[in-house]
Amino acid sequence: MNQSRNPTPYLVFSLLLIVLDQLSKFLVYKYMEPGFSGQIPLIGNWLKLHYVLNPGMAFGMQLGHEYGKLFLTLFRLVAMCAIGWYLIHLARSGASKGLLWALSMILAGAVGNVIDSTFYGVLLKNAPYGSPTPWFHGQVIDMIFVDFWEGFIPEWIPVWGGQYYSTPIFNIADSCIFIGVCSILIFQGSFHSDHSDHSNHSDHSDHKDEDETPVETTLSATDEHTDIPSTPVKLEDDETKKES
Repeated sequence: MNQSRNPTPYLVFSLLLIVLDQLSKFLVYKYMEPGFSGQIPLIGNWLKLHYVLNPGMAFGMQLGHEYGKLFLTLFRLVAMCAIGWYLIHLARSGASKGLLWALSMILAGAVGNVIDSTFYGVLLKNAPYGSPTPWFHGQVIDMIFVDFWEGFIPEWIPVWGGQYYSTPIFNIADSCIFIGVCSILIFQGSFHSDHSDHSNHSDHSDHKDEDETPVETTLSATDEHTDIPSTPVKLEDDETKKES
């Protein structure tokens, strides 16, 4: 049986990442100008802070439907709850620590963007013009710009083909999801191996305990059997003394 892990450290880690994500978005909203006019170079011309509003999915992608944003936000809410439950379930099942850390990053990213989509339309009044309601239509604040490509996407690519794009601008929540997913894909073999080794070790310990029990019983029975001849031997000695 696998040893259960305490899910609290992984949930606290998610909470810290959520706070960091929301703090960075608030600072960008408060102190930066949107667009190229407020752009701040960090490392040369390829890593910059660039304040934009994203009405759609991660990395600037959008759903072209009147209620697409609402569906996306509701989907994020469901996914957030499912990931949180799955993280706790895996922790109690004794899953690999690496897998749990990766899932905690994915959970943090999901919650961070859910907060934007659900509340920013009301709190920051940044819902797109014509939205049915500001609730669940908030635009996500993006600011990390790794500028190494821009141009037209080939026509043969579905949905975005023929349109002009630059490298996506994203936020800390997007980064958490990306790093968490990549970690699971790259290290899933070691995650599974760690879990299997832990399981085999537990099974070996259980079998060892079971094997020790009959040994003690056998020794106990042997000791009792060894004591049996002692009584008749003593009686023989007493009778010999009487005859003499």
